[in-house]
Amino acid sequence: MARRIKLRLGELLVQEGLITEEQLKKALEEKDSNQKLGDKLIEEGFITELQLVEVLQKQLDISHVRLYNYSFDQSILNLVPKEFAIEHNIIPLKREQNRLYIATADPLDYFVMNDLRLSTGFKVEPVIATKDEIRQSIMKLYEREDLSDQFSDLSEEDETPDLTSEEESSPVVKLMNQLIQQAVVEKASDIHIDPQEFQVTIRLRVDGALRTEQTLAKSVQSPLTTRIKIMANLDITQQKIPQDGRIKRQVEGRNVDLRVSTLPTIFGEKVVIRVLDTMSVANRMEDIGFESEHLEKFKEMIEKPYGIVLLTGPTGSGKTSTMYAALRHLNREESNVITVEDPVEYELEGVNQIQVNQQVGLTFASGLRSILRQDPDIIMVGEIRDPETASMAVRASITGHLVLSTLHTNDSVGAISRLINMDVEMFLVGSSLNGVVAQRLVRTICQDCRVEKEPSKRERDVLNKYGIQLDHVRKGEGCQACNMTGYRGRTAIHEVLYINEPIREAILNGQSKIEIEQVAKEQGFVTLFEDGLKKVEKGLTTTEEVFRVAAE
Repeated sequence: MARRIKLRLGELLVQEGLITEEQLKKALEEKDSNQKLGDKLIEEGFITELQLVEVLQKQLDISHVRLYNYSFDQSILNLVPKEFAIEHNIIPLKREQNRLYIATADPLDYFVMNDLRLSTGFKVEPVIATKDEIRQSIMKLYEREDLSDQFSDLSEEDETPDLTSEEESSPVVKLMNQLIQQAVVEKASDIHIDPQEFQVTIRLRVDGALRTEQTLAKSVQSPLTTRIKIMANLDITQQKIPQDGRIKRQVEGRNVDLRVSTLPTIFGEKVVIRVLDTMSVANRMEDIGFESEHLEKFKEMIEKPYGIVLLTGPTGSGKTSTMYAALRHLNREESNVITVEDPVEYELEGVNQIQVNQQVGLTFASGLRSILRQDPDIIMVGEIRDPETASMAVRASITGHLVLSTLHTNDSVGAISRLINMDVEMFLVGSSLNGVVAQRLVRTICQDCRVEKEPSKRERDVLNKYGIQLDHVRKGEGCQACNMTGYRGRTAIHEVLYINEPIREAILNGQSKIEIEQVAKEQGFVTLFEDGLKKVEKGLTTTEEVFRVAAE
């Protein structure tokens, strides 16, 4: 039956109030020639994939299905080969007489539907589902297998199978490939392989929270750990000391860098794999979550010809993403940009990147000393850890170089006293510092299950204290898209300390941290907590998340 499309997708989204005319115009102007408008709108964060699916359902008069806990007819999986399902991101749902129902994110791909009709002999009926749900269902039904049984007869004394083999049929190779693929599909930042007394637990960290994915038999532990060590070029004979390595893989058409860390425990070696998706790191500073006034101040800091700019925050607060976005912004043909990092997390084209190597004496300090002989314009030091590195970085910044680096402090103003405590003279700190940005990551409310609720008394008191009047706050109820957490994705909250003349004078006069912060507030300084409340006001996150990562 022919279906008549009444409106173009963009017009329909505007009519439904999901996007504005300006957002539609921006997406149409910036999307690649072969990129679909819907995909660009999702990439920009203007709509969610579920909202797109619901509009397509209305536009094309095609049913929409949620695949979370869907009861698939597994007897028909053989009608659609695994390779075909993966390539076109489709999955068979059910069969009714001569009709085959197929879940797809692109019901207008008539070539795929026609190929299925010819290969199966059934009349194919497309049903709309989100890409993520289809991909996860493919993994669950076609790819993910409980491989514990295949290792159940393997004891510690048995001969280890050939773990250097890359054959897909090898159970341990298949298991490892599935773990990596699942982590990439679910946008996990880390894979944890936790040995316990009688089993091995596999956990993924998604949006900053760990969750258990599967539990494997204890017999899987040794071959799986050995396989990971071989992939990361680690010493498989050494099990009593921690080791670090690196794996490069292409998964789901994306270049993925995996940082491997092993740690001996009483039940065997624990393995943590950090998943660095080179395509997911922020390319632009506009994508990080800066408020507009904060973004302008940060740009002003890093666009000065010399001086030092510091990023502070704990491990996992997104400092690396912000730093790389800044380097991309600054990287021009006429500039010589050199970094010294531990480790080099992402490769930047046109940037000279140095990897710290303690074994041969290449430290941050020695690397920085060598960089200064290489005629640099912009220097990025991965972290200032010791007085020598701090002194050299500050001195480099006052001799005509722009220096970017990170510090582990709780807030932006604390970076000043931290440098002074590392034996950097007060007058050097005051004259060299362009600014400090403190950063934390908060989970964002799932757009598919968000609802408006009346704020609790505690929330109302806190919001009113900072001059924010809200009748309703947004929360996530929990749905299939967010794994029932109410959160999906993360954004950053910031504390931007721009060093202007009054603040510089306060530093040079040796004023205390509290006094410097008071001067900064008179200049419009906004704390991490206040910036978080602004995100609550916009409906991006919750007060619980702000309290979790920032102190009032």
